[in-house]
Amino acid sequence: MNILVLGGGGREHALCWKLRQSPQCGLLYCAPGNPGTARAGALNVPTLSPTNPAAVVAFVRANRVDMVVVGPEAALVAGVTDAIREQPDLRQVPVVGPGRAGAHLEGSKVFSKQFMQRYGIPTAPARVFSTHDVTDALAYVRTHPLPVVLKADGLAQGKGVIVAYTPAEAEAAVRRMLLDDEFGAAGRTILVEEFLAGRELSVFVLTGGDGYVLLPTAQDYKRIGEGDTGPNTGGMGAISPAPAADEVFMQRVRAEIIDPTLLGLKAEQIPYQGFLFIGLMQVGDAPFVIEYNVRLGDPEAQAILPRVSSDLIELFVAMHQRRMAYVTLHLDPRPTCAVVLASGGYPGAFLADQPISGIPQAEAQPDTLVFQASTQTSHEEGQLLTAGGRVLAVVSRAETAPQATAQAQAAASLIHWPGVYRRRDIGD
Repeated sequence: MNILVLGGGGREHALCWKLRQSPQCGLLYCAPGNPGTARAGALNVPTLSPTNPAAVVAFVRANRVDMVVVGPEAALVAGVTDAIREQPDLRQVPVVGPGRAGAHLEGSKVFSKQFMQRYGIPTAPARVFSTHDVTDALAYVRTHPLPVVLKADGLAQGKGVIVAYTPAEAEAAVRRMLLDDEFGAAGRTILVEEFLAGRELSVFVLTGGDGYVLLPTAQDYKRIGEGDTGPNTGGMGAISPAPAADEVFMQRVRAEIIDPTLLGLKAEQIPYQGFLFIGLMQVGDAPFVIEYNVRLGDPEAQAILPRVSSDLIELFVAMHQRRMAYVTLHLDPRPTCAVVLASGGYPGAFLADQPISGIPQAEAQPDTLVFQASTQTSHEEGQLLTAGGRVLAVVSRAETAPQATAQAQAAASLIHWPGVYRRRDIGD
């Protein structure tokens, strides 16, 4: 099969790496891709934008693509899945990712909150405010129990959540979002939500609309600083499985969250094929939904895909044929730890174009992979350079979680560039 992966980050490098292991994988394209996806055996298509549905359709048709795997949420919100499915000659092409209606679960925090409330899915109470309600929003947060969570309604690259611990911080967050336009259109409507104290974890489902398989769980680390301090990022690391995900708890997740979510999508006549990423908080013994994402997470994908032993293409074909209820997922029982290496200054201002060294030495460590997220190659010498904030993820597998953590941190320490930064407490 000829396969097109949309996206150009670490998640897409991990997807290409996993897809290339299947004997059914023919030509593998990645748009726009990065040097890591090319190393994984993909033909990069840097001129193809994942958020241009018409261009994607033309590429699929011209290159006889048999399957499309959508990495980033922005492409799904832009309607790339709908554009492919609307073509009579492309209806048999499996697309891993929901249409625009399903993508609204991630594209609008307000929609997803109201969806959860409609179907009795446990989540934190919240109120909605917009740029027309600034005075009301300020008055509300002044008297709200602390801490309080403020969320941008739209897509904000994983950075649109602010946890305020004082009334002054809460008021400042309202002003940043609704008055200063810090998050652009994404933050012109916000949720003000009750803070949930507990253990956070991520649950991943692959579904064709009827039935699903439960992928490995993960716990990610959003804040930039060790000890979970500082601002939120796109993710500084992840471990799999999540420590909170024991069998009893996951039975409740299935019964109280996954099943009602899929039934709710059916009730609202929203066809859903692809990954569903459910961000959870374990409060006592009970699961509460923090958010839905409609694709694999990053860096969670880098932590969970090495634990999937099943053929990914076979899973995606079963998804398209709505046979997920009959699929047995095979997993590697060994835990993984993914440590992100970032540019100094991230998530604020940072320097790009820094020369990277040490990747071969890191990859030579036992059961260790390096997935590239924001890298580029210099035209003159072919030197690998940094190209963004989160640059690489170093992933290790081992017999125990502490061993995986130690291996990943040791391998990460072998990679260098000026200003490289990582959290040394991932997995602790």
